[in-house]
Order: sequence, then structure tokens, then C-alpha cells
Amino acid sequence: MRLYIVLFLTMACKQRGTPADAGHAIIPAANQIATSDSLFPNTAKVIHVYVALCDNKNQGIVPVPAAIGNGQDPANNLYWGCAGGVKGYFRKQAHWKMVSNIKDVAPQILERCVFKHKTQNAWLVADAYDGAAIKSCTIDFFKAAAGRAHQRLVVEGDTIGIGGSAQLIAYTGHDGLMDFSLSNYPSSAHTAKRETVILACISKRFFNEGIRQSGATPLLWSTGLMSPEAYTLEAAIASWLAKESPEQVRQRAAKAYDKYQHCGIKGASRLLVTGW
Repeated sequence: MRLYIVLFLTMACKQRGTPADAGHAIIPAANQIATSDSLFPNTAKVIHVYVALCDNKNQGIVPVPAAIGNGQDPANNLYWGCAGGVKGYFRKQAHWKMVSNIKDVAPQILERCVFKHKTQNAWLVADAYDGAAIKSCTIDFFKAAAGRAHQRLVVEGDTIGIGGSAQLIAYTGHDGLMDFSLSNYPSSAHTAKRETVILACISKRFFNEGIRQSGATPLLWSTGLMSPEAYTLEAAIASWLAKESPEQVRQRAAKAYDKYQHCGIKGASRLLVTGW
């Protein structure tokens, strides 16, 4: 079954051209959205993951099996509820505990999961965007990377800043910039360090201008077609939390990718790169 899914994953992106030029609001729980222009100074490490659900109908992909390619069905979606999806994978990891799982956070966000690290002061917030709203997901990712659209969540009595207040901001899913272009990208709003992980096909090429404008540091992105499953993200996050170097992050991510994709460590290391 995994080989069948992997075949579709590696075929899923098809290149369609180049991208164009491109006071705090307190949220009482993890199921509401309000944004602010003000940075929330996190004491914990915070990762915010923007997930564009796989969508056969609304994205320019080679279709995957219908059961996992419905962009309006998070529970069974390839990039969310399946074993390699963000929710499906992280909820089974020994070092992470899912402490909040809220549906219909916003019209375009069908589900939000909040994970707390069991041994470190770290949080992971993942938002599952309707596959038809992939453009909104991409724009929201760039806003966060630029240090904008700050949000505060209160979870288990702790307040954390996400969006532009997160220190690590990730995107996973189809590379929508192969299908549409953005006329401009958000510019950097503050000097606090922000790093990005972009697990999507050829993301170094298609996300390059937006990340430059954002002022964020590209910690990990791709040079070719790839399967954006969550084991690669988890490995990169584990390395980042361990304060390893960008090259060590890349090596850990490549090792995880090869473990599941059987593409060879050299191939995985060429695919997943760090920096400019």
C-alpha cells in the first residue's frame, strides 16, 4: 500500500510555469483566530505548520486515490489524517502529545492540532487548510514568515504566539505556486529570527522570492519533486530543537526521507537543501 501511495506522491506535482514577481488580540482557546500586528515574545520554542490538504479537484496535481485526495476531508487526507500526514504522524510520536484538536477554526482552516513536546519547552501548531484554499494557505504562510499576522493561543493554561510570532514556520503540501502566481509578497515586519521549512515540490525555486522578501531564513526546502510527508518535517524539527546546525538539520531530514522513500541518501541529500 505504501509503495502505491509513494508512486502517486512523487508524481503529484507537475510544473506549470514560473511564479510572478512577486495591542494583542487574546484568543481564549486554540479554536479561534484573531490577528495582531504586535510580536508575542515566546519563551517556549514554537513551530507553526501550514498544511494545504491534498486535493485532486482543486489543485494542479496528478490525482492520487480519491479516498486520500479529498481536500475537504482532513481525517482521511494524504497530508493530514493518513499515517504520513501531519496529524496522523505526530500523534504517534513518542516525544509529542496532542493537547488540542479543534475543527472549523476558520472558513478555510478545517482543523487545528496543537502538540506539546514531552521533554522540552516546545509547541507545534498545525493548521489543515481546505485544499481549495491552497492560495490562502500559501499567503498566510508568507505572512507568518515575514513576521506578520501574529496570533496568541491559550492552551492548557499556557499562552503561546503563533503566526509571525513562531520561531519556525513550515509549509507542507502541493506547491501551489506552480499553478498560480502572487503579485507581491509580504515584507519583513521585525528583526526577530524566523526560520522556514518548505516541504513542497521544487520549493527552493518557487518560494525563493517570497522568502527573500519575508526576511526569514530558509532552513530546509527542496530542489525537485518530492513527497511532503511528515516524517521529514519531524526529523527537521527534532534537529532544530536540539540546536543542531542547518547542515545537520538537512542531513537528519534527508536520512528520514530516504528511510521511507528508498531513494538513496545521496538522492535525498540533493533533494533537501538548506540556505540560499
